[in-house]
Amino acid sequence: MPAFKPFEIMALPTEMAHHQHHYNQIVIGLNGRTEFDIAGQGNLVGPGQGCLVSAERDHAFGGRGSNAILVVNLPLRQEPVAPGQEERLAGLFDKPCYFQLAPPARQLVSVLSQEMRANPEDHLLGQACAHTLLCALHRHMAFPRRQPRAKRLNLEMIDAYIAQHLERKITVAQLAGCAFLGESQFHLLFKAQTGLSPYQYVLEKRLEQARRLLADSQHSLACIAQHCGFSSQSLFTQVFSSRFGLSPSRYRKLRR
Repeated sequence: MPAFKPFEIMALPTEMAHHQHHYNQIVIGLNGRTEFDIAGQGNLVGPGQGCLVSAERDHAFGGRGSNAILVVNLPLRQEPVAPGQEERLAGLFDKPCYFQLAPPARQLVSVLSQEMRANPEDHLLGQACAHTLLCALHRHMAFPRRQPRAKRLNLEMIDAYIAQHLERKITVAQLAGCAFLGESQFHLLFKAQTGLSPYQYVLEKRLEQARRLLADSQHSLACIAQHCGFSSQSLFTQVFSSRFGLSPSRYRKLRR
C-alpha cells in the first residue's frame, strides 16, 4: 500500500472516476481544467480555484486534456502543529465545497508547488507545505454565493461522449453519468433543454454521421450501419428511410 502523502501534485485522466477516502482533502487547480462532483454538486476547477472533499464523501473527478492539480491530504487525527490548528481545520471543512483563491494565496501555492515538483519524495517537506498552505487557505479562500438558477447540461461533453462511443450501444445511464445525475433527473433536464429524449438525440447523431459517410465515403452500407451503431444493415435502412423518406442507397446516389 503506498505511503500516505500529505502534499501531492498530479494530473487527472480524462476518463471520469469516483471514490471516497478516510481523510479530508483540499484540491487546487494548477494548470488546465479538472471536473469534480461532490455530493451531487458538480463544478470545473481551473488555476486558482479549488474544492474541499470531506472524509467518507463519495466524489467523482476527471481531467480536461492537459491538467495539473495540487492535493493536500489531511488525516482526521493528527497532532496540531500550532495552537488552534484543529479548530481551523474543522471550520475549514464546514464551508461550501468550491472556492476561489485570493492573489496572495495563489502566489503561495505557486511557490510551494515548485518546491514539491523539485522534491517529490521529500515527506517532511510535503508535511511542511501542507501545514503552511492550510494556515493560509483559511484566510484566503473566497466562496461564491450560489445563484438560484436552473441546472443546464453540458451538451458539448455529452456530444463528445456520443461521438466516441457511436459504434456501441449508448444507454441513458451512461449519458447521465457524464452529468453526474440520476437517470430520471437527467432525462427530464435533457428533454427540457433539447426538446428530444436522450434516445431520440442519440439516434439523430447516428443518422447525421450516416449521412456524412454516405455522401463522403466509399464504405458499404453494412459498414456504415456498423460504424453508426445500428445492429444490422436492414435496421439501418429501415430507420434511415423512415426519417428521411428515401433509402440510404438512394440518398447516396442523389448526393453524388
